[in-house]
Amino acid sequence: MAIEIEPIFNEPALVVENEVRSLVIADIHLGIEWDLYTSGFSIPSRMQMGLDRILGYIQTVQPERLILLGDVKHNVPQISWQERDELPYFLRTLAEHVHVDILPGNHDAGIEFLLPEGKDLQLHSSRGAIIDSVGYFHGHTWPAPELLKTEYIITAHNHPTIRFTDPLGHVVVEPAWVRTKLKKEVLQSHYSSLDLNEEWKDPKVFIVPSFNELCGGVAFNESLEDDLLGPIFSSGAMELDNAELYLLDGTKLGLLKHVRKLHGPKKERKVRRKERK
Repeated sequence: MAIEIEPIFNEPALVVENEVRSLVIADIHLGIEWDLYTSGFSIPSRMQMGLDRILGYIQTVQPERLILLGDVKHNVPQISWQERDELPYFLRTLAEHVHVDILPGNHDAGIEFLLPEGKDLQLHSSRGAIIDSVGYFHGHTWPAPELLKTEYIITAHNHPTIRFTDPLGHVVVEPAWVRTKLKKEVLQSHYSSLDLNEEWKDPKVFIVPSFNELCGGVAFNESLEDDLLGPIFSSGAMELDNAELYLLDGTKLGLLKHVRKLHGPKKERKVRRKERK
């Protein structure tokens, strides 16, 4: 059976179908309200709103697995009282409807202490895992070598967005899907003990936007490699120039290198302004 990967229209969620149907969501950042409160912003908890949203996806998609692609919780390095109160209930409720896989991200330190007991839930390595022939990892670490032998890799971490600026300076930022490939020669320099020519399938990579709208994101059309988070991004191992960009409503923006030409990355714009002076 061929692997099918389709986003849910107008939502930051992905449906992956092979032997089983999986629902993929990244960067929930449960507990971000507490972090904002300590910074002077009082926002009521949105946990139930997010939970209801995901339960709606589950009802529509009817997946066999729910894959949470990292940063399920928000606060690091500590665990906030909000996370202690809300995360076990959040995960318990989801696991009552579907098997839950967690690929931990950099914000998920200590999440193992918050997992509800006796539920259909699995915590994987932070370096990722292969689930139903697809490689998954959050993106804050180098992926486990076996992921590089898959046809598809799904990652997150950078909360990809596109920043639109009109001639009057009005700015709109939209979450975006990014579809791209890896650069084998860059990966080979890191995985020096491996021969990537063996079983190399030139995997297609999908970068998932953030589920939590309060988190903000990285404007890929205004960023260079060293602006992005995670070693596989900042090392240049991710093919960015020829990455395809899509908005959540399915609008195809084209290749990143063409979208960048509209304004150029921030660093290039700064250089051009200095030259004009």
